[in-house]
Formats: sequence, C-alpha cells, structure tokens
Amino acid sequence: MKSLTVDLADRSYNIDIDRNLLASIRFAEEFPYEQRLVLTNTTIYALHSDRILSLVDGDRDRVVIIEDGERYKNLQSFAEVHTRLLELEFNRKSLLIAFGGGVIGDLAGFVASTYQRGIDFVQIPTTLLAQVDSSVGGKTAVNHPLGKNMIGTFYQPKRVLIDLSLLKTLPQREYISGLAEVLKYGFIQDADFLEWMRLHYEEILGKESETLAEMIHRSCSYKKGIVDQDERESGIRATLNLGHTFGHAIEKLMKYQGILHGEAVAIGINMAGYLSCRMGLIDKKDQLYITSLLHLFGLPCEAPVAFDTQAFLNAMRLDKKNTTNKIRFVLFESVGKAVITDDIPEAYIIEAIEFGTP
Repeated sequence: MKSLTVDLADRSYNIDIDRNLLASIRFAEEFPYEQRLVLTNTTIYALHSDRILSLVDGDRDRVVIIEDGERYKNLQSFAEVHTRLLELEFNRKSLLIAFGGGVIGDLAGFVASTYQRGIDFVQIPTTLLAQVDSSVGGKTAVNHPLGKNMIGTFYQPKRVLIDLSLLKTLPQREYISGLAEVLKYGFIQDADFLEWMRLHYEEILGKESETLAEMIHRSCSYKKGIVDQDERESGIRATLNLGHTFGHAIEKLMKYQGILHGEAVAIGINMAGYLSCRMGLIDKKDQLYITSLLHLFGLPCEAPVAFDTQAFLNAMRLDKKNTTNKIRFVLFESVGKAVITDDIPEAYIIEAIEFGTP
C-alpha cells in the first residue's frame, strides 16, 4: 500500500492507495462510529452493492442512492441526504461515506460540512478523476442553474481510500476523461511527468496495474503538495483550474449532459493552449505538443456542439474564480509551468472560443 499525508495541522489526513484496499481493512474497526451513512448513485450501487452495504452493517436504510450524473449535484439532492440523516437521528459523532465519483464526493462533503455544523466524512472514490483530483483537497459543492460549483465549502475528509480495483468497472470513456486531470498536473508543474505519460501511454490506456498505481500516486502527490501550501485557493492552488474556466462554461451551456467533466477540461486545456500561444506566452510548437498529448490519450480537443459566443463569455464571467469583472484564466507560461492572468483582450478570448468549438 502507498500512503500520502495531506498536511493541514489538525485537519491532516491520509490518502491510502492500493489494489483491493477495501477488502484488506475492517471498516467498522478502522472507523468506529456508531452511526454511518453511505452516499452513492444508482450506477455504482448496482455494481458494488455488497461492498457498500458492508460499510453500514447491511442496513439498506443507511444508504442514500441518487441518480447518476452531474445534473444531480444540486440542492435537491443535498436536501435529500440531510433528510435521511435527520430521519435516522444522526448526531455530530456520525460518519458520512462518499462511495462514488466526483459528484458523490462533492455532494457528500458539502452535506458533511453543513449537517449539524459539521460531521466527519470519508472519501472512497470510484472514478479515475475522483481518485486523482476531486477526492483530495476538501472542495465541496453543488451546482446552481447559473453556474457550476457555486454553492459549497472547504471541508477536509478524514481519510481518502483509493481502491484501484474499483476502476475495473469504470467505462473506458470515463477512465479517459479522468486522464485530463492527470495530464493537468504535468502541464502546470512537471513537464517530465508528461513525458513519462507519453512513454507509458499504452500501459496507461490498458490500466496496467503497476503503471496505474504509479500514475495515481504521483497525481495525488502533486495535488497534496499544492493543497499543503494553499488549502483555500488564495494562490498556487488556483493553477489547478487549468482548462476549467472554458470547461465549466461548456458544461453549463450543455446543461451538464452529453459531456463528461474531464472531457470539458481537456477541451478547455486545448483552448488555454491556443490562448497562451496567442498571448505570446508559448510558441506554436508547444501549443501543438499540448494538443498532441490530449489526442494521444483519446481526449477531445473541440466541443461537440457550437455555442453562442456571447453566451459563452457570460458563462465564464460568472465563474467563481474571477475576482474582478474580468475573466480570470490559468494559462501556460511554458509546458510544465502555469500563470494566472485576467489581462487578456476580449478579442483573443473570442478567438479561443472559436478555436475550441465547431
């Protein structure tokens, strides 16, 4: 087993990574809470009901199952979980278990941070994207019709349990989607990691055991290092939003249907590459290298549908990362180094939108 510690003083916690991790621990002894509730979705419950029920002593009432999909990360689902906690008379010494992908982890964390002003929660991520990114760092949220992740908190889990065997049931499209967040770490801080991924792309796409474990461990190490320095995104953590300003706008305009989060991020990264080149931050060779890596791993570089340019700009203006009336972007200063700026001519932003849409 590989372990990392997110070092946040009294909010520190471990990230444990292993194949068949859940089978190797006695959950009730490891987490001796009298009251435990699992949040999952319909797809994950159908695949892993036995594992999920084992976490709550076989009590189906202590499992909340929501529909699968980003559009269900909303206040209605948030209220549904709170209602179950109240019906079961859970107290402040309870444990909420997130068993699912990024939607489940974000929602469970937000519920945990607000129920009776805060209860403990554990992340058991089942998608690559959640394992390498969203389960680590304490960002919790639900979406609002006017913007993604607009209602939420910073609230750290007590543990992140990454069981690599859970990826066996993950559809290949969702697995590839998660690779966008893995590539992101190389794009913003380690060009050598990108070359490692390029050289091992066949093993990565084939989910070869040792390569997969190394990739996830390195990704979590990058994320942990950034969160250690900047828990609440006042500085370096904002670079993790590479591709997300464009990507979140795409998701919102598509009403969170027909596109996965990682796919939208990949398109956003490609658009950020174009914009970085247009601004003179990187040269054309670097821009093409960025695009080629996205293509190598089967990620999309262009949105599946066209958008109204003004609607796209308006969606980005509502992004929570903006601190003024200008749109804030994470761009490439080089391949392996990111820069944050809002000093970009609107004409260049429009060019980037047109570059990334049909």
